[in-house]
Amino acid sequence: MKLFIDTADLNEIKEIASWGILDGVTTNPTLLAKSGRSFQDVIDEIFKLVDGPISLEVVSENADDMVREAKQIVSKVPQKYQKNVAIKIPMTPEGLKAVKTLCKLGIQTNVTLIFSANQALLAAKAGATFVSPFIGRLDDNGQEGMRVIEEIMEIFCNYDIPTEVIVASVRHPIHVIESARIGADIATVPPEVIRKMVKHPLTDAGIKSFLKDWEKVKK
Repeated sequence: MKLFIDTADLNEIKEIASWGILDGVTTNPTLLAKSGRSFQDVIDEIFKLVDGPISLEVVSENADDMVREAKQIVSKVPQKYQKNVAIKIPMTPEGLKAVKTLCKLGIQTNVTLIFSANQALLAAKAGATFVSPFIGRLDDNGQEGMRVIEEIMEIFCNYDIPTEVIVASVRHPIHVIESARIGADIATVPPEVIRKMVKHPLTDAGIKSFLKDWEKVKK
């Protein structure tokens, strides 16, 4: 399973990318706004830090404007990185129209705000490169988010659908493990959750014990 980081915080991306574990980045307008820097500055840095799909979201509501905005976004990215651009498109009828057009233009798309297998199937039919089911928000509303991932993966496997599933709205490390066990293609994970994945109290205790024993040996 590939691991994406879900943030536009350049310090976090730089640090965690240095661990050698990142396959891509997902952003949205909210995350970009929190960065406190211009859109152009942020995307220029992100593409230098991570060699993989970078999701950048449109904010238009009709298909023609989405396509126009997507082209503008791609044009702002240095040519050598343009192959990594994935345009985030909302799961709406207009969004599906935009996905179909962008697919024909050879521009990758990531259909976002998906909450059901039906929506994922429609996005895949339209030609989406990625679909992003939001499992944390489903859990918040009394549904089993991981159950939706199971349904999507079963359908996509049944028909050899090439669209990749990005498990999004990840809230804790268990979501990541469950995604991997189900066979999801990708999990996009906030920095704070990635940091939790690294930690275990027995690891900390073991390191402390080894260092203590080494001090004895040195004497």
